[in-house]
Amino acid sequence: MVDNSVDRNSNDPRPVLIVTGLVQEARIAAGPGMIVICSSSDPQQLRALLATLDPSTFRGVISFGVAGGLDPSLKSGDVVVATEVLAGDTRFLAGLALNEEMITRAALRRRRVVRGVLSGVEQVIAATACKAALHSETGAAAVDMESHIAAAYAAEAGLPFAALRVISDPATRALPALAKSAIKPNGDIDLGKVLRGVVRNPATLRALVSTGLDFNRALRSLRGCRGFLHGESFAMAEA
Repeated sequence: MVDNSVDRNSNDPRPVLIVTGLVQEARIAAGPGMIVICSSSDPQQLRALLATLDPSTFRGVISFGVAGGLDPSLKSGDVVVATEVLAGDTRFLAGLALNEEMITRAALRRRRVVRGVLSGVEQVIAATACKAALHSETGAAAVDMESHIAAAYAAEAGLPFAALRVISDPATRALPALAKSAIKPNGDIDLGKVLRGVVRNPATLRALVSTGLDFNRALRSLRGCRGFLHGESFAMAEA
């Protein structure tokens, strides 16, 4: 188990590194005091990008974006604040704690915020059976392809780490193959590819519409979590 928590210096002028998988997430996260990178949902690309960065220039690392649901009680738009991130047999503790006042505000806005474990994977977990199996194996609330890499980077550098992920595709909904294959290298969605896929197989339209509604709901919720990235919202735990 890796614990990368350190003392928080509120006067530290260095930015926080925000790790995202999609360009939409990166746009939401962008702002003063943040350096935002986007992996385009490619774990190897993310590792290569992180290798170019000097960790001493950051005061912390936050994984921020959407995730697939593993806990069947979670719906699209629900927020998961990681207590730890699993990657195989390795557990990375989240050394940043979410301010209780922020949780209360989120609840008042009908946004559910839970603390839970995130599972990090190298490929999209699309099928409901695969989600159920991963949940049974790990007990994780959600799954994504960036948090375990961001956590490993933070751990190696001795930087504080946190992950905030919003459920996009719930555990009970399969992610259509076309949806997961239509991500451009820059992390944006290839709408042309989606439309061509629907023309070839009109039966996929209903699943794509449902996935799109879930995704948009997740992005709206993620925008509402933008304030969680501020220094006053995440407090670095003391070693």
